[in-house]
Amino acid sequence: MVAETTPGPTPVLATDELWRLTMEHSPVGMAIVSPAGCFTTANGALCDMLGHDADVLATMTFHELTHPDDLAVDLRLFGEALAGKISSYRITKRYVRADGSILVGDLSVALLRDSYGAPVHFIAQVADLSERHAFAERLDAAEAAADADRRTAQAVFEGVAVGLLQIDADGRYLLTNTRLREFVDLAFPGGHHGVAGQTGLAFGIDEQPLAAHEVPSARAARGEEFDDLRLWVGHDPHTRRALSVSARRVLDRSGSPAGAVLAYHDVTDQVRAMGVKDQFVSAISHELRTPLTAALAYLELLDDSTDVTPEGREQVSAARRNMLRLSHLVADLLFTTRVSAGSPLVDPYRVDLALLLAEAVDAASLHADGVGVRVECRVPETLPALVDGMRMRQVFDNLLDNAVSYSRPGGVVTVDLDVRGEHTVLTVTDEGTGIDADEVEAVFDRFYRGTNAGRLHVPGTGLGLTIVRSIVEAHGGVVSLESTPGEGTSVCALLPR
Repeated sequence: MVAETTPGPTPVLATDELWRLTMEHSPVGMAIVSPAGCFTTANGALCDMLGHDADVLATMTFHELTHPDDLAVDLRLFGEALAGKISSYRITKRYVRADGSILVGDLSVALLRDSYGAPVHFIAQVADLSERHAFAERLDAAEAAADADRRTAQAVFEGVAVGLLQIDADGRYLLTNTRLREFVDLAFPGGHHGVAGQTGLAFGIDEQPLAAHEVPSARAARGEEFDDLRLWVGHDPHTRRALSVSARRVLDRSGSPAGAVLAYHDVTDQVRAMGVKDQFVSAISHELRTPLTAALAYLELLDDSTDVTPEGREQVSAARRNMLRLSHLVADLLFTTRVSAGSPLVDPYRVDLALLLAEAVDAASLHADGVGVRVECRVPETLPALVDGMRMRQVFDNLLDNAVSYSRPGGVVTVDLDVRGEHTVLTVTDEGTGIDADEVEAVFDRFYRGTNAGRLHVPGTGLGLTIVRSIVEAHGGVVSLESTPGEGTSVCALLPR
């Protein structure tokens, strides 16, 4: 029979063995440092942090590994511990690794003394804070950059001569700059509630009071985007300011509407100058019309007279042609002032567009033959339409005159008129010099004369395409132009049926 044995108590590891195991497996750098500052023992984690083997560290002092700028503080605390003023301390300090790079460490130090109170050694623990410190530095740098950007943006926001307004999705005012507040004070002398849609002393370009839904901020709050929306603000018509407003939507991260930003430009001087110019042009045009009519009447009488010699009749015909051209120019000037005044431009009635265009082509052919240009016309036999016949004849005449004038001798001008779906489409194409790409957008502006007009010595006022666009748009249509320098230009007018 075998006697049962009772297991004895588990052997308790010696304190030194526990300390050794703790140091060996700790993820924190640990070391025992002598009162002279020399490394007696260092664990693997500390060796890895500093880039030195344990036997190399055993030949060094902590002074050699400490960053010069942090050494004084460490030495002071080290000395205070030896002097008995403190028993431990904790600091953040920098170490110089073996490869010269910097380690930022959280250092905790405790001094062990013997039974007589004499210093035995220091126990040091180092936690690597390099990544955390680098992240903090990057965060600080990012915050500093963001703050600098914010200050710059604020300076620009307040310094520009344009009124700026930001509203949220509900139309509440979020941000305004100084210039915008000046406009608000002018439009709302009694105060503004900071919500889109208030009318105050706001007027349309025709100087009629704006309704709440017409106010730019209300339109922007509804999600509209627009450019150069004109209005007047202020009580006194003599001191009102004309503003040109643009709006753009603001979207959140999900793409949902989050409000809008509006820019208010003061265009008072420009608007008033255009008004003065229009008044001048209108006055001069009206003053010229009466004597021109009388002169043309007398020239017609002379042309029909049997008392005029053949040579005199030729001179009368030349004078009559030039007077007719001058009369057309005056008519163009009067039309543009009518456009500026906002007067109705068209009076539609039933007309045969095909017949009207054929007549215009016949008239243009005389000019075309004189400069060696051929006009080809593809027009249906009849095309009834509800349009202003007189104004559409202006469109045809201006487009044909431009096409012939900018064509080369021997070139062809092609005129097409047909129906495409819900539109009547007129296309006039030439094989002329074409228009430079940077000028295409400006050709419909009033009084604009391109560089090719001067180069080819083509006479004109720069009103032809302006009149074309105004008449076509008054009919609810659109005009577009395509041009290739050296190859020619094509103008297309689409009119609703």
